[in-house]
Amino acid sequence: MTKLHLTADEVLTTTRAVRKRLDFERPVPMAIIKECLEIGMQAPSGSNSQGWHFVIVTDAEKKRQIAQWYQKSFAAYEAGPAQPTKQHADDPSMKRTQEKVLSSAQFLAANLDKAPAMLIPCFAGRLDQPDIPHYQVAGTYGSILPAVWSFMLAARERGIGTCWTTLHLVYEHEVGKILGIPENYSQAALIPLAYTAGTDFKSAPRKPLDGVLHTDSW
Repeated sequence: MTKLHLTADEVLTTTRAVRKRLDFERPVPMAIIKECLEIGMQAPSGSNSQGWHFVIVTDAEKKRQIAQWYQKSFAAYEAGPAQPTKQHADDPSMKRTQEKVLSSAQFLAANLDKAPAMLIPCFAGRLDQPDIPHYQVAGTYGSILPAVWSFMLAARERGIGTCWTTLHLVYEHEVGKILGIPENYSQAALIPLAYTAGTDFKSAPRKPLDGVLHTDSW
């Protein structure tokens, strides 16, 4: 297994949301996916609950069906106010970047089923119920996101590209039926997995820290 031997800072600053540079022709060995998950499971979780579950999808027909639901959700997203080119309207310097993000997202939506594998992280319980307090929502997601992000960092070190997506959750029930996920479990995301075309990812443009940093008070 080839590693890139990146430093911790390099992994943290160059793990991109990869879409157009996913290599759909090269299979991703299950052994490497499992190795990355073992690393991800070293992440902290609330009360050390370790309540995560991970569904890996490699079956071509199941990927095709999931991609259809994703594309249906993407069409609504693309037409709505949350899509990338409708963000940062107050900053003309971001226009080109946001156009590239939209183009990249469109590419992934059109080709999602070609990814050699998908990862769907899950957790027990449902948060789409009335009167669930904010701290419980925050704690639940705080117990699954670190593990998945650690998985994505481990994948980057091994030349595997990932992208955090959630649009399929509009049709979470339908995707759950395809995969046999129990109804009392929630899906947190959908992560396409593929080796990348090249490994020379760089830090992304970000707005200055001073605009978002608050010390001692807002």
